[in-house]
Amino acid sequence: MRMMYNVSNMGNLEKLKKETIEILENNRGSHDWEHTERVLNMCMHIASVEGGDIDIIQAAALLHDIGRHAQDIGKGKLSHAEIGVKMARPILERYQFSPESIEKILHCIETHRYRKGGEPKSLEARILFDADKLDAIGAIGIGRAFVFAGENGAAVHIRNLNIETSKSYTKHDTAYREFKVKLEKVKDRIFTAEGKRIAEERHDFMVAFFNRLKLEATGEI
Repeated sequence: MRMMYNVSNMGNLEKLKKETIEILENNRGSHDWEHTERVLNMCMHIASVEGGDIDIIQAAALLHDIGRHAQDIGKGKLSHAEIGVKMARPILERYQFSPESIEKILHCIETHRYRKGGEPKSLEARILFDADKLDAIGAIGIGRAFVFAGENGAAVHIRNLNIETSKSYTKHDTAYREFKVKLEKVKDRIFTAEGKRIAEERHDFMVAFFNRLKLEATGEI
């Protein structure tokens, strides 16, 4: 598949990257610049297979988590996707993206969230969604789950935790809880063929890890 480029935007994208790094300095470790950079790189990989407008994809990947800090300090009561859209519009206008491009980028940001997000309808939005979710599973996803748990003061593991009654952003929000609530379901939410291919292996690795964790936590192995 062919990726579409607009050479005139390349300078703006580099400036946008620098500004994004500064914005994300306030983000917690689970959603820091390193996460955004991995998502950007995965977007580029998926787009190399699936196609898409690479300028839209790059800008959306860079900006997708700029509203995350507000969601975290609000204990999940706010949507970082909705906040990100509001923050991103003036930034994109300042870098002179066309009105049409801005709307496409904002759609990607608005629909990239796993929980309570709208449906990503464009190829670019689906690529961002997939890249972001792939960073939530596999080895890197396991690492991020434990970092997120630590950010919320959660335990390493809680035996016999009632997943249904436990809540996010509390001491019960362990990595294993995140796995049961969200991560084990991610594979079935991926849109692109290349994303699905990558998700299969990452999912299997993650499932094996958390099954082993549950066994070790009970003293059975």
